[in-house]
Amino acid sequence: MDSSSNQKPHAILVPYPLQGHVIPAVHLAMKLASQGFTITFINTKSIHHQITKSANGNDDLFTEARKSGLDIRYKTVSDGFPLNFDRSLNHDQFMEGLLHVCSAHVDDAIGDVVGSSTNDKPSCLIADTFFVWCSVVAEKYNLVYVSFWTEPALVFSLYYHVDLLKRHGHFAAIDNREDTIDYIPGVQAIEPKDLMSYLQATNINQVEHRIIFKAFTDVKKADFVILNTVHELEPSTISALQEKQPTFPIGPIFPNGFTKSVVATSLWSESDCVTFLDSKPNGSVLYLSFGSYAHASKNVIAEIAHGLLLSGVNFIWVLRPDIEVKEKINGVVGGKLGDELRKNVKKVKEITENALSKDGSSEKNLDQFINNLKVKIQEKGI
Repeated sequence: MDSSSNQKPHAILVPYPLQGHVIPAVHLAMKLASQGFTITFINTKSIHHQITKSANGNDDLFTEARKSGLDIRYKTVSDGFPLNFDRSLNHDQFMEGLLHVCSAHVDDAIGDVVGSSTNDKPSCLIADTFFVWCSVVAEKYNLVYVSFWTEPALVFSLYYHVDLLKRHGHFAAIDNREDTIDYIPGVQAIEPKDLMSYLQATNINQVEHRIIFKAFTDVKKADFVILNTVHELEPSTISALQEKQPTFPIGPIFPNGFTKSVVATSLWSESDCVTFLDSKPNGSVLYLSFGSYAHASKNVIAEIAHGLLLSGVNFIWVLRPDIEVKEKINGVVGGKLGDELRKNVKKVKEITENALSKDGSSEKNLDQFINNLKVKIQEKGI
């Protein structure tokens, strides 16, 4: 490798244009930048518009982060649709665009970054696992390909092994089997009813399925996979994945004081609930959060609201169309199940805090990932 071996790595980071993917990608960018990386963050114009509108921000999300010395550059690209196009209402059309059109815009943007860089040429592409084009673009520009998964390793593994589910008749069969699934490497026995909704669907020709199939074919070509999870929470699943390709659980990816980040990430205006929470006993508030993208019928919304009213619990509700009824809510907040859930939450909190400590597993995995990435960059002669 030439004199460029002394330069810090320059990563191009591309999040999937949905709320739950953008937030960890932003914090990953800041975490890597704090480790000496140069980061070029490529956002869609639509996501950028929503964030800046809700936060009354400026044209660069990372302005404040750069003031602290982090080398994070920012670019926006079209996702293939006008800004005023309703991506939520026209969900399938939007997903088709992400599958077929968005990649051309991202490709052009990456080409511009590579072509305009001299002393700090990009050396790796970090892209959300759900993108279907990553390996092709990485190869085109001679970049190390890092796939970033924002959900639990269990979900990743089930999608990763969808071929096994097909082969055994638990998915994509005329009449899917309903017995226990006990053959996925590193995954304890799981019932078909507990699979993700996309793996329970009978119509597998929907755009979401085509994205999943292509994305999880492409991810197997990644040089590295990084997971927003903790090894201690999913040890057997992660170990099995590590036998397939280099995989590093480095989560949870957010800084101290997560809600006080200097980078705006929310697509909607936020409300401060601290005063409300402080006025309630510990462990007495039910938090309902079903995502920010799915639709709910009026009947479903009414049923959830009615269940909350009948339960009499204190709650904070972020809407999504899951059905909750009085008995379920009372079971979660009070009684034996509620006590068990509180105990598990406390345990998970301790595990994640330990993982993020100086000698914790996630910090060690991050260091190992960075070291292995630098070696791979050197091997490619970038």
